[in-house]
Amino acid sequence: MDKLIQTGKNLWAEPYFRFIVYFILLYLLLYGFNIAFIGITAEGGLYVPFLDQHLNYINWWRNFTINSSATVLRWMDYRVYTNDYQLKVIGRHGFTMVYSCLGYGIMSVFCAFVITFPGRIRARYGFLVLGLVIIQLLNTLRLILLSLYWDKRKPLFAIDHHDLFNVVVYAILILLVYVWLKHLNKQHNNL
Repeated sequence: MDKLIQTGKNLWAEPYFRFIVYFILLYLLLYGFNIAFIGITAEGGLYVPFLDQHLNYINWWRNFTINSSATVLRWMDYRVYTNDYQLKVIGRHGFTMVYSCLGYGIMSVFCAFVITFPGRIRARYGFLVLGLVIIQLLNTLRLILLSLYWDKRKPLFAIDHHDLFNVVVYAILILLVYVWLKHLNKQHNNL
């Protein structure tokens, strides 16, 4: 038993191990919070009307995403109709915004990685904001492209658009993290 405890202490002394543990725990906390909040602000089951009516950031986020996509499409001279859950481009396609379309899973992974990454707080939070803005912009671009070109009957490379979006965003985030880490390393070496 003592050997097992010592092994645990040795593992915990490793900064990379602690980073992985903190990263996984924070990801689960962020992702779980979003899922739980969706659950308590959707009517039926355990429902909290006050949160739904006054603090429902999920609805605000969904409305922002739909309206920003609609605004860009209107700038491109398309006629667009929207409601709380859908966007339709006249003569083209549209989309229905379900919760998974918001990208809270990808954002949870990114937030957990950046927040738990060792280093100066100031550098991490600037990168966090930049990454979240890029994810939102990519999601808006995806929704615009879906509205104009996506045909459910003929998916690109036989891949669902959610999966395709995730692959593209994770690839871009990996590239961003690589550039960020190189920048941090260069700053550290210049000290």
